[in-house]
Amino acid sequence: MLKHFFITCSGADTDILKSSSNGEQNKYAGIGATVFFTAVMAFIASSYALFTVFDNLFAAIGFGFVWALLIFNLDRFIVSTIKKRGSIIDQIIQALPRLVLALIIAIVISKPLELKIFEKEINQVLLEQKNELTLANQDQIALQFNPKTKVLEQEISTLKNEIVTKETEVNALYAVYINEAEGTAGTNRLGKGPVYKEKRDKHDTALAELQQLKTTNAEKITATEIAITNLKTDYDTQVTTSQPIIDGFDGLMARVNALNTLPWIPSFFIFLLFLAIETSPIFAKLLSPKGEYDFKLEDQETAIKTLVDQKVAERKLALKTDFIINDRVYTDIAEEDELYEYKRKKARELMQLQADAFYNGQKKLL
Repeated sequence: MLKHFFITCSGADTDILKSSSNGEQNKYAGIGATVFFTAVMAFIASSYALFTVFDNLFAAIGFGFVWALLIFNLDRFIVSTIKKRGSIIDQIIQALPRLVLALIIAIVISKPLELKIFEKEINQVLLEQKNELTLANQDQIALQFNPKTKVLEQEISTLKNEIVTKETEVNALYAVYINEAEGTAGTNRLGKGPVYKEKRDKHDTALAELQQLKTTNAEKITATEIAITNLKTDYDTQVTTSQPIIDGFDGLMARVNALNTLPWIPSFFIFLLFLAIETSPIFAKLLSPKGEYDFKLEDQETAIKTLVDQKVAERKLALKTDFIINDRVYTDIAEEDELYEYKRKKARELMQLQADAFYNGQKKLL
């Protein structure tokens, strides 16, 4: 039962193989088993690849099964169309397009399995790339907020400098009127005279302005600090919002690119393994000697071809003979006087009718 199933997978004519030797049947059962298990590997590989895309197990299995059927049909077609006829060069030329197709199939099958085999290493590469993307994303978002934050911080610094400048001025005025009172500067007279009073009033005015400036600038500084806090909140919100996009940087293309950053030798040998599996049925048929099945298949196909060629030749000969007979018949008829007189009579009647029709047409026009 299993042997018959694998023979069916090989694409061979089961009716011919039934009458062939057991060794011939085993050869094609082995080829069919290779075709079948290649399809199984294609199912596993495509299901995993599609699961990384859709993140849905049932969808991945469904599409993977369809893809496995496609690969199975292609492999079966490739193997079944290689005929053991002509020289080895003719057979190689016949197999070249099929080898190219097998190469493409091997690449498609091996790549998803490479992703699964090197999953841990790929995850490490993706983690590093995600960290780099996170830092780059924070820097890019910061470019939107840093200039505004710096402007606001500069405004706070300016407001504070205004207060410091005013305090310096008030302290200087304080020192002036104290020195006037002590007689160590100004008029150099001890006591609180008119000059002292004038300088004291000037200091008090400046002190009142300082108090007003502190109140006004404190309100402005508070409002500016709130604006800076809002900007930082917006920055944190935008970073948090965009982070899931970076965390989701785990698709099929990202994994393939991560795989390409790893050493190529292990991946290359895995590809060679699948290439060997995919092309093994083709090489098995090319390298194996012409067997009983090949002779019987050639006999069956050439018998049909010979029969068709014979029928086509017979039809051509019959057509050619019919042309020759018709030529002789019409040549003999052309020499008969009775037929000549009959056609002469009918031609005269036809010309009379044409003349009458022309006359009647002209008469109507007049």
